[in-house]
Amino acid sequence: MDVISVIRTKRDKGELSPEQIDWVIDAYTRGVVADEQMSALAMAILLNGMNRDEIARWTAAMIASGERMNFDALSRPTADKHSTGGVGDKITLPLAPLVAACGAAVPQLSGRGLGHTGGTLDKLESIPGWRALLSNEEMLHVLDTTGAVICAAGDGLAPADKKLYALRDVTGTVEAIPLIASSIMSKKIAEGTGSLVLDVKVGTGAFMKTIEDARELASTMVALGTDSGVKTVALLTDMSTPLGLTAGNALEVRESVEVLAGGGPRDVVDLTVALAAEMLAAAGIKDADPAKALKDGSAMDVWRRMIAAQGGDPDAALPVAREQHVVTAPSSGVLTRLDAYDIGIAAWRLGAGRARKEDPVQAGAGVELHAKPGDTVTAGQPLLTLHTDTPEKFDYALGSLEGAWDIAPAGTPFTATPIVLDR
Repeated sequence: MDVISVIRTKRDKGELSPEQIDWVIDAYTRGVVADEQMSALAMAILLNGMNRDEIARWTAAMIASGERMNFDALSRPTADKHSTGGVGDKITLPLAPLVAACGAAVPQLSGRGLGHTGGTLDKLESIPGWRALLSNEEMLHVLDTTGAVICAAGDGLAPADKKLYALRDVTGTVEAIPLIASSIMSKKIAEGTGSLVLDVKVGTGAFMKTIEDARELASTMVALGTDSGVKTVALLTDMSTPLGLTAGNALEVRESVEVLAGGGPRDVVDLTVALAAEMLAAAGIKDADPAKALKDGSAMDVWRRMIAAQGGDPDAALPVAREQHVVTAPSSGVLTRLDAYDIGIAAWRLGAGRARKEDPVQAGAGVELHAKPGDTVTAGQPLLTLHTDTPEKFDYALGSLEGAWDIAPAGTPFTATPIVLDR
């Protein structure tokens, strides 16, 4: 087997054989196939696609590159959730303890942000003392004692994906649907969860800009999960507007705690409850009421135990950025659009995100929203507040907000996009 023939097969729109796929994933993981060669293959896959058999084999080969976890010893059924990434998407934070409070175990292996999308681990690391890196034994202990754990995937889980993910990010091949689907599902299947709910984002702030692309990605991932014996469901959800009223690490933790306290923005609460209902159904837990568990404090109790079990102080003050800049509405009327991508880029430029994996993030940086589409605004009222420790970044962030919103004359009819678009 040689890598040039594998690249040529896909370059010429051919179908990769199971043997070619097994060999190239193993050889790349071992360093026999060089980054520039895998880059060429990834671009050929982006341009020419893969069929269902190829994607399934590619996913299986990435799983086989590392270890598989097992939660059979737990007394509860396991349910996990994965989001394809968006702006203000803090749903994992209230969702994991909520589902645990309703009777499932939630082993949530999460990632860091890159570019305009926020990372769950970056958000939680704004809590003083909280640790993302746990050994398998520590992870199982937290899961067993609290019902939920949110942590980083260990190096032994799908190492081929870890290597390929970093390469895709710097070679313009992130958007390849076969590579997105196999990346997500190799980690989730290797993780060993019994059921999985996928939150596939659609819109300007998502990797999938159109409902058609999102549906293709969702159906590909559902098929991969189902074929591997994992009960898998996908929701297509709107990401044309940021979720909630915050985009940034500590800002989003604060908002998540508000949701767990029975308050918080309506769109965050609605999506959290919808995903919780799907996770509980997939795990076979009947008669659970996630909306009640948010209101009665039981989800908050799990949150506090989960944070403390990973070294965090749930009562500690969260970091606050040293500098703020208020952006005001230029005119009066109805806010009809607030672009998720532009808000995400602004938060990233303020220091909430990173350009490279090794870059640090500012815990307090980000964007706070004072209005959402459908709200009536008055000229001069605060529309956004920008937060950063480095005020020289304000101009850079403001540049990304030019054209980020539309304000129509007062009385203009407005129809809100539903948060869940399809299942």
